Amino acid sequence: MKISDNYQNGIPGFRSVPLTGVIYVMNRAMQEGYSYGNNQWFNLGQGAPETGVLAGAPKRIKNVKINYELCEYGPVAGTTELRKAVADFYNKTFRKNKRSKYSYRNVAISGGGRAGLARIASAFGGINLGHFIPDYTAYEELLSVFKAFNPIPILLDQNNGYQISISDLQKEIYGRGLSALLVSNPSNPTGRHIIGSELAQWVALASEAHCTFVFDEFYSHYVFSKTDNPLNIVSAAEYIEDVNKDPIVIIDGLTKNWRYPGWRISWTLAPEKVIESITSAGSFLDGGANHILQKAAISLLDTKNVQQETRAIQTVFKKKRNIAVKKLRQLGFVIDSEPQGSFYVFARLDKLPRSLRDGMTLFEKGLEEKVITVPGQFFDVNPGKRRQDIHSQYKNYTRISFGPNLRSVQGGLAALQRVIAKHI
Repeated sequence: MKISDNYQNGIPGFRSVPLTGVIYVMNRAMQEGYSYGNNQWFNLGQGAPETGVLAGAPKRIKNVKINYELCEYGPVAGTTELRKAVADFYNKTFRKNKRSKYSYRNVAISGGGRAGLARIASAFGGINLGHFIPDYTAYEELLSVFKAFNPIPILLDQNNGYQISISDLQKEIYGRGLSALLVSNPSNPTGRHIIGSELAQWVALASEAHCTFVFDEFYSHYVFSKTDNPLNIVSAAEYIEDVNKDPIVIIDGLTKNWRYPGWRISWTLAPEKVIESITSAGSFLDGGANHILQKAAISLLDTKNVQQETRAIQTVFKKKRNIAVKKLRQLGFVIDSEPQGSFYVFARLDKLPRSLRDGMTLFEKGLEEKVITVPGQFFDVNPGKRRQDIHSQYKNYTRISFGPNLRSVQGGLAALQRVIAKHI
């Protein structure tokens, strides 16, 4: 390594830290005049759901009471009250007929999904950690910065709908010597989900293979097919036998499934010993989640509240998904796998006009029509840049979000149509 490699803009000691895909495109759009709330722009790069009132959903929390006690630091593991509420929610929703139940000791609260994932990553030992490609853009730097483990990529085949069979997954675990596996379910960006008997097999394999599965379930309420769960929510928690022995870690929060991304409240469910480790990590990484909002979050976990919110989400977002998928196909986008969950469409560009077949080019041309997309190359998770960019599978892909409200989704699709028309 050259001495200059340790310098960033001439300042000793600092490296160049890349922006995640969504943050990159938002910053670039702002350079062209985009601002939040600007109705002339259409943000189809959005990584958050619309936060306004949905038909049939419970009332949104508009005011939070603050007293002087809540101005103190909260516990690093989270308040006991919220931890109990999370445990009770999972027990009622997924574990009614299970003898093993979650307690608050199986729950840690953190300040958003990235903070929760960082705690988990920092608590891993010197292991091989499997992760899938394509996947969530923020995983790349997360898997790069912590050096105690080796990130091992597992490429999913778009021709197979980004699925992997349980036998092939078993071969990957044994053949690559994996001690942990990171799984987003449903997946960002593909919308592929693992549910029912398939998910039960994955959970069983974790114990059989002595491999900890970390399930990122931030889109678990955005499910567009029928599940066995009364709330139509998918979670690995439903198939765990012993919450303190089975090597399953679940992370979720208010960001997507409750549509409160700005609250930065997430939780991790895991065996008690894992919670102890990640809480210790939180003591030096982040110090704990917002104390005030933890108290306000408790009411959101009421079963009736979740039922109403989830039904509203699935009705509204399924309609937006159908509109987006139909229009994108009409415009020439190729969708290898129609999204079963989340609020994204991962689309191929090789049927578009030749000048638009690169995801970064489509993004830049889209800015001219005030529409934002996310180039597919950002989802080619490549920790430490060990693979050459020239080998990227997804340069001719884009991710289109139907997270914004219907007006923005329709306006953004119309803007993409204008972009394509200019290049025919």
